[in-house]
Amino acid sequence: MIRTRGLTKDFTVCRTQTVHAVRGIDLDVAPGELVAVLGPNGAGKTTTMRMLTSLIRPTAGTAEVAGFDVVRQPAQVRRHIGYVGQGNGAGHQQRAADELTTQGVIYGLDRRAARRRTGELLEALDLTDLSSRKVSDLSGGQRRRLDVALGLVHAPRLLFLDEPSTGLDPHNRANLWEHIVRLRREHAMTLVLTTHYLDEADTMAERVVVVDHGRVIADDTPRALKRDLAGDRVTVQAAASAEAPRLATLVAALPGAREVHVDGATVTARVADGDAAVVELVRGADRAAVDVVGARSTSPTLDDVFLALTGRSLREGPETHDGDRAAGKDAA
Repeated sequence: MIRTRGLTKDFTVCRTQTVHAVRGIDLDVAPGELVAVLGPNGAGKTTTMRMLTSLIRPTAGTAEVAGFDVVRQPAQVRRHIGYVGQGNGAGHQQRAADELTTQGVIYGLDRRAARRRTGELLEALDLTDLSSRKVSDLSGGQRRRLDVALGLVHAPRLLFLDEPSTGLDPHNRANLWEHIVRLRREHAMTLVLTTHYLDEADTMAERVVVVDHGRVIADDTPRALKRDLAGDRVTVQAAASAEAPRLATLVAALPGAREVHVDGATVTARVADGDAAVVELVRGADRAAVDVVGARSTSPTLDDVFLALTGRSLREGPETHDGDRAAGKDAA
């Protein structure tokens, strides 16, 4: 569905400064996959999405989407994809059903077929009772569901979702994803999304592509990334700070132990198998006569993966980077 080689985008800012927003991305997405693209603000995620959807032209490299070249065949690309951007796509003074019908006509459906498709999508996304309401009167969650409907009106094989649930409360986020997952299953769609909600990527995506400074730095299943790049975290507490160094020695001897830290009476480390490590550690402490008052294992997150790759957190504040902001101006 997607194949890129050396995909690159540079922007000129303030006439003289060159921003390297995307630096040679290679990406393959198979039909039916749900792939999440993660990275901090300014990593190049949105710029990449806009190149793949033919909204902006690459500086270098190649990209084929749904079998068409994004530079030479942009009209064909757009006919075969749906795109839900970060902002609301519907006109605020228009009625929900009218917006969907108009979108269908734009994609070549006759008026009757467009109205039929509108009814199907309104029902599928639980918007039927809101069909005659103005978009400005809809809640945030309802508007995002309408945005998804707009992206699906022409029954695309591939749907791009750029931070689809940003700004929604947990209930509306869960509701939106329930609809998206069901529609994907029913229509065998391929989905590519960017998100700042790591739990979404962890639970929904079959693959996670981690982008930093315009480059792909990891690409695998969430489980494999967490296992291979982060590992479980064990935390064990001695009865007294004086026993912590001996306890740290026991922790360091655990299989796959790394990043061993001592803080007062508490010792933490990354290990390959946290549950097994806790059992072995408690037994070893008993044999060594080290008094342990607590031990636990916690599973890694995708933020831990990014921390292991880059030394910083995905949850840190926005970077100083003008690439995606420039991409928005260029697309406009």
